[in-house]
Amino acid sequence: MRFAGPLESAALLTVLPVPPRAATSARGVLPWAPLVGLALGGAASGVAVLGDRWIGPLAGAVLAVAVLALLTRGLHLDGLADTADGLGPLRDRERALQVMHQGDVGPFGVVTLVLTLLLQVACLAALLDTRWGWLALWAAVAGARLAMARAGLRGVPAAEGSALGALVAGTVSAPWLSGSAVVLLGLVVAGTGVDLAAAGRITGAAVAGVLAAELLYRRARARLGGVTGDVMGAMVETATAATLLVAAVVV
Repeated sequence: MRFAGPLESAALLTVLPVPPRAATSARGVLPWAPLVGLALGGAASGVAVLGDRWIGPLAGAVLAVAVLALLTRGLHLDGLADTADGLGPLRDRERALQVMHQGDVGPFGVVTLVLTLLLQVACLAALLDTRWGWLALWAAVAGARLAMARAGLRGVPAAEGSALGALVAGTVSAPWLSGSAVVLLGLVVAGTGVDLAAAGRITGAAVAGVLAAELLYRRARARLGGVTGDVMGAMVETATAATLLVAAVVV
C-alpha cells in the first residue's frame, strides 16, 4: 500500500483508528515517527494555548501533557517506567530485561514517571508565558520522535527477546534521519516568522533533548545489549522533558 509506512507508524504510536490491512507490519514505524510527532505536537500545542487562554498556563500545561498521554495511549510513559526499573537498580542484563518485560511498575519506575511528568508540566507552564512557548512544545514533541527514530539506524542492535526492536532494526537510513531533522528545522524557522534568534534558541533546546535521549540510548545499549520498545518510549519522554527544560531557560 502506498501509505503503509505512515499508517504503520500512526497505528503503533497513536490511538488513531488505522485499518488493520493498512498496517501489516512495524517496518514503517520509526522512519515516519517524526511525521507522527508533528501531528501530536500540533494537537498538544493547540490544547496548551487554549488552556492557557481560558484558564491559565498551569492548566494549559497539564492539559497538553494529558492530551499527549491520551493520544499515545500512555505508551511512551509506560516505556519510561519500565526502562527506569530495568536500568535503575544494579542488576545483570538478564535480570534487567526480565524486570522490563513484567507488567508491574516498581519504585524506580514510579519515581521516574512522576518526576518526569512534573518537570514537563512545570517547564511548559513557564513557556506558555512566553511568545514562543507553543512552538517550543511542538518542537519538543516532534524532536522526541526524531530522537526515537535514531534507534532504527543500521547497526543498532535489538536487545535479546525484543520483538519490536528486531522488527524495526535497520529501517531508518542516515540520510532519511538527517532529512527529517532539516525539515523540522525549517518548520521551526517558519513558525517563528523567520525570527532566527528565536528559532536558534528553540532548535538548541531540541538538540539538547536529542542528546539526552542519546545518552539514555547508550546507557541502555551497554546494559541491555541493545534497544527494546520500552527504551524507545523512554527516549521519547526523556527528549521531551529535556527540550522543555532547556527551552524554559533560553526561550
